[in-house]
Amino acid sequence: MKLSILENKEAKNAGWLIGGKVCQMLLSLVVGVLTARYLGPSNYGLINYGATYMSFFMAFCTLGINSVIISDFVNRPNECGMALGTSILLRSISSLASAFMIVGVAMVLDYGETETILVVTLCSLSLVFHAMDTINYWFQYQYKSKVTAIITFMAYLATSIYKIILLILKKNVMWFALSYSVDYIVLGGLLLLAYRKHNGPKLQFSISKGKELLSRSCHYILSGMMVAIYGQTDKLMLKQMVGETSVGYYSVATAICGMWVFVLQAIIDSMYPTIIRLYKEDQKLFEKKNRQLYSIIFYLSFLVSFVFLIFGDIVIMVLYGKDYMIASNPLKIITWYTAFSYLGVARNAWIVCKNHQKYLKYLYLSAAVINVILNFIMIPLWGISGAALASLITQIMTSIIFPLFIKALRPNAILMLEAITFRKIK
Repeated sequence: MKLSILENKEAKNAGWLIGGKVCQMLLSLVVGVLTARYLGPSNYGLINYGATYMSFFMAFCTLGINSVIISDFVNRPNECGMALGTSILLRSISSLASAFMIVGVAMVLDYGETETILVVTLCSLSLVFHAMDTINYWFQYQYKSKVTAIITFMAYLATSIYKIILLILKKNVMWFALSYSVDYIVLGGLLLLAYRKHNGPKLQFSISKGKELLSRSCHYILSGMMVAIYGQTDKLMLKQMVGETSVGYYSVATAICGMWVFVLQAIIDSMYPTIIRLYKEDQKLFEKKNRQLYSIIFYLSFLVSFVFLIFGDIVIMVLYGKDYMIASNPLKIITWYTAFSYLGVARNAWIVCKNHQKYLKYLYLSAAVINVILNFIMIPLWGISGAALASLITQIMTSIIFPLFIKALRPNAILMLEAITFRKIK
């Protein structure tokens, strides 16, 4: 397939992904702000604390399969149904196990806090329905993100209507914790219907295919858990060391930073299949395409972060009100995290092509250890801002610094540095 054709498909794919996410973002912004104002910093922090457990266990739920399944589709197109069916079953089993583990951990860490344990339990139920999201990757492989963009918006619309009803009826925080399950139930059902409508291959299960997928994805399980540690430790430690109200402020800062990152994810998702194909066809174009992706991610992120640095206070006041103004300082720190975080996400295509997944566990284990240490030092000193700074430093080291010291990953770190300095991107 010619590069120009692939790039045209990338553009259309990204267009639908971004368009769908823009609609979702606007809806999320309105409903999210109303919810945060209604719940207040304490209960809003409690909801986000429960969601943190979900994110913490998400790597185990996905089994790392989401990082390798598109390459499996590309390399073995005749086995798409088997790969997809096997992945869904494996993820369903791991998700159910994760939900039980989350409840167990919460009962230990939050012993005696009945409301907290109930909120965490209700949030964890959503993981059971998360496995059907795997179908999304088949549509990406087919360059049919128009379908998933519409479906994702419809699912989020259903969840938003649910939350609006809760706001009207003035329900308590428990009902809001259930909203995550509503989202994934609707999303999973619609994805399955769309898959059948678009004549997706019959879903099958194969033990041998499961072993094959897990042999390639297992490295992503540990690395993903390490990512979760340094990505979610800040909220967990803030809750234990400061209180759930601090999690509420911190969550507002991260929510504002995350309002637009769907654009980055859409760009990455659209270029991912092309990068996979170019690796088999042309190494120079493969490296060039990676540099282009890294450059787009880095400078687009920095542009948005600069805007938040200047207008962050105004954004918080307008959207969340004066009760959340404490989130101002952490917002101005954590916003710079995005550029380096999504460089790491974009790197996955290169990692899969080079079959260097095994090195990620060393990379992310180092990052997890450093992040925990930094949070222990910085949270007592600077509170919420300390947690934000710890996350920023960890992400910079994980995306660029640490890979320079790992021989197999050093070429990728060099590609990132070349992209940042505008070398060899044309």
